[in-house]
Amino acid sequence: MDYMTVKDASKSWGISVRRIQTLCESGRIEGALKFGRDWALPKLAEKPADARIKSGSYTNWRKRG
Repeated sequence: MDYMTVKDASKSWGISVRRIQTLCESGRIEGALKFGRDWALPKLAEKPADARIKSGSYTNWRKRG
């Protein structure tokens, strides 16, 4: 199986290196392997959906009535 680095995935998926590392740590990227402090991702891995936004819109909690 061919692998790519986190930096390569960052360029192709359009998200930051740190975000990809967080996704790997939480097990959201299937087949990701950790070698020391570096991650190896399968070349055929797909970008996971962004699960951080639950409602679909950002709300400003400071302006709640």
